[in-house]
Amino acid sequence: MPKFREKKIEGNICDLEREKFFPGRILIKNGKIFKVEKVSKKFKNYILPGFIDSHCHIESSFLSPPLFGALAISQGTVSVVADCHEIANVLGEKGILWMIKGAKLIPFKFFWALPSCVPATKFETTPNKIGKKEVKKFLKRKEFVALGEVMDFPAVIKRDKEILEKIKIAKKLKKPIDGHCPKLSGKDLKKYIETGISTDHECTSLKEAKEKQKLGMLIQIREGSAAKNLRDLIGLNYQKCCLVTDDLEVKDLIKGHLNEVLRKAIKLGVPLFKAIKMVTKIPAEHYRLNFGEIKVGKEVNLVEFENLKDFKPKRVWIEGKLGFEKGKILFPIKTLNLETAIKVKPKSEKDFAIKVDKKRVKVRLIEVIPNQILTKERIFEMRTSDLKLKPDLKRDILKIAVINRYELQSAHHLPKNWAPKNIGLGFVKGFGLKEGALASSISHDSHNLICIGTNNKDMAKAVNILRKSGGFVFISKNKKVKVKLPLAGLMTNENPQKLVKNIKILESELKKAGCKLKNPLSQISFLALLVIPELRISDKGLFNVKNFQFKRLII
Repeated sequence: MPKFREKKIEGNICDLEREKFFPGRILIKNGKIFKVEKVSKKFKNYILPGFIDSHCHIESSFLSPPLFGALAISQGTVSVVADCHEIANVLGEKGILWMIKGAKLIPFKFFWALPSCVPATKFETTPNKIGKKEVKKFLKRKEFVALGEVMDFPAVIKRDKEILEKIKIAKKLKKPIDGHCPKLSGKDLKKYIETGISTDHECTSLKEAKEKQKLGMLIQIREGSAAKNLRDLIGLNYQKCCLVTDDLEVKDLIKGHLNEVLRKAIKLGVPLFKAIKMVTKIPAEHYRLNFGEIKVGKEVNLVEFENLKDFKPKRVWIEGKLGFEKGKILFPIKTLNLETAIKVKPKSEKDFAIKVDKKRVKVRLIEVIPNQILTKERIFEMRTSDLKLKPDLKRDILKIAVINRYELQSAHHLPKNWAPKNIGLGFVKGFGLKEGALASSISHDSHNLICIGTNNKDMAKAVNILRKSGGFVFISKNKKVKVKLPLAGLMTNENPQKLVKNIKILESELKKAGCKLKNPLSQISFLALLVIPELRISDKGLFNVKNFQFKRLII
C-alpha cells in the first residue's frame, strides 16, 4: 500500500439517509471521516460506501484469503463476514488460525463468523470439533463478529444442550447468531428463532422469506455460483435484507462480486438506494461494523464508480488508503502455505461395487436441481449385471461415492465411533455424463472425497489422483484433467486468472463428456451437505434431510 493517506475525496457522494447523491468533499483524518461537506462543483464520479458481503465462505472461491481479498477489492468489496467452517471441518482450530493469519497479510476488512456446527452433523465422518470451549475462546476475539450459521436446525428445535450453550455464549458476548434453516416454517421456525438466531440465507421462495422476515429475521438474499435466489425473492421488505454470495467460485468472482449482485438486483426492480443499503448500511449495522455509510466518525472504506449502471470500480479505499485504482491492486500480495490434509489409502474398482441379490431392484437416488443446492429424492427401478448395480447412462443415472478423507488420521484425538474405511455409495441423476468420472476434495461440510462416474475403474483412478493433489480431477478414456487445490484440499495460492483457465479446461472436458450443468463443480460439492433438503449422501450412506435419518439405497 502507498504510505500516504488521502486527505480528501471528492465526487457525487451517496447519502443513504436522504437517499440521494450530492456534490461533496470527504475530509479524512487517521483513516476516518473527519468532515463531509457539500461543494458547488459538478462531478461525473460517484462515491459510495464500500460493499460488505455479510455471509460468505472464502474457501468456496478456491482462493486463499489474501488472493480472495485482493480480487474482492477490485470489485468494490471492502469487507466480508466470512464463516470459516470449511477449513474448520478439515483442520479444526489450526485451520481457523491459518485463515486469520493469512487474512492479515493484505489491507482488507476481514471479519469472521465462528463455525457453530463442526461437525455439521453426527451422520458423517470427521475428526474435528468446535465445542463450547472453542466458541467462547474465539468469540472473545475482535475478529469474530458473529456465531456462524447454525445448520443443525433439528438440534435447535429439540433444544439440544450443546448447541444452546454455544448460542448462550454468543448472546452473552453480544455477538449476532447466524441461521441456516431451509424450508423451515410454522412452529418449528418459531422455536428456532426464539433462541436468538437472527439471519437466514437459505430462502428459495418469496413465501418462505416473508414468513421468516415477519418473525424478525434479517434475510440474506443469496446469489452465488450454485445457488441463485435473487430473482425469486424480489418483493421482500428490503429494509430487512442483505445481498450475499455465500459460495462464489473464482470464475464468477473474477467477473464480479457484490457489484454484480447489486447490478442484477436493480435490473430486477429493486430501487437503487434500497439495493445499495443491502450491501452497505444494513450489514454494517447488524454486525456492528464502523463503516457502511459516509458519515463523520466512520472508517474510510469507500468505492468510486464512473456510473451507476455497470458498477465497475474506479478506485477503492481501505481505512483511508487507496488500495485499488485504474484496474490495479496497489499493495503487495503475500501468501501462506498449508498441508493438503487428505489422508486416504489408494482405492480399487472393488471399493465402488454395489452388490445385490436380485435381477431387478428399486433404487433411491439423488436428483440434482440446476442452479440450486436443493435436491430431490427419486425412486427408479434398475436392472443388475452379474448381480451388481451399474450406472444407467440412457437415463442419466450415475454412480456416486463419498470416501472418508481422514481414514489415515492420527488416532490420538479421534471420536470414539471412528470408522475409517467408510465409503458411501449411491446414484445421482442430473449431471448428464456419458463417460469418465469426476472427483472432488470439496464436499460440504466435512469435505470427504466425493466422486461421480460412469464406471468403477475411472472412479478409482480419479480418487487416487485426487488424494495426492486435492481439488478436482476428471478422468475420461485417455484424458486426465486436474485443478489442484493443495491448501487443505480446498484452496490455492495460484494466480486467479491461471486457476480460472484450468477450471474452464476441466469444465470444457466435462461438457464434451455430456455434462449438462452450468456449475458442475459447485453442484458436486454440495451433494454431501446433510443440512440441505432433500436427499444427500455421506461416507456413511444416503441421508434424508427432512427427517434427519439414513435411507436404504435398495428399497
